[in-house]
Amino acid sequence: MPRNNATGGGGGGGGGGEGGGEEITLQRRSSSAARIRASPDPFLIACRCFGVLTSLAAILCIAVNVLAAINSFRHHGDVFDGIFRCYAVVIAVFVVVAETEWEFVVKFWRVLEYWAGRGMLQIFVAVMTRAFPDNSGKRIHLLLLQNIASYLLLACGVIYVVSGILCIGFLKRSRQQKEITREQAAKDLEELEKRREELETLLLSERE
Repeated sequence: MPRNNATGGGGGGGGGGEGGGEEITLQRRSSSAARIRASPDPFLIACRCFGVLTSLAAILCIAVNVLAAINSFRHHGDVFDGIFRCYAVVIAVFVVVAETEWEFVVKFWRVLEYWAGRGMLQIFVAVMTRAFPDNSGKRIHLLLLQNIASYLLLACGVIYVVSGILCIGFLKRSRQQKEITREQAAKDLEELEKRREELETLLLSERE
């Protein structure tokens, strides 16, 4: 009888060990999912912030060129300057869209995927925004906005060109692909965990 009691106690301990083992397994799986979902890459965050700054500079160029085009058509009657500003607005819109890295646009404009090409386009828009300034002093505020928008976008374009030459854009795309792969792996692991829990629940309900 004592031997049987010892055996029974051992069986109970084994059951407890089995339950503890399941808890440890769940903890390990949850920790593995947490490791897969690591903190965001600081380099990618910095690239996104710089992209937002470039987009804001391009939007400011759009606003300045729209105002300049309206003034050209209304007050001076300079049709050529107004048409020039309209072209600047259209190209600046491409700069903003390129910063979103929309797959549809990048697919048809492969040059916008590379930082050097994107930076040269930004420099071109900055030059168009700065061209033919009104030095008469009648619209000093518009001239100030032109200078701020053009030089800000020019600085962003130069940084893009230099970064593209240094292959930083390639490094960004590589890290971005790794981040996408890691997020997909974490989602797949969560799906497997949910599916396993559903199967375990179904198995227990059938046993009962």
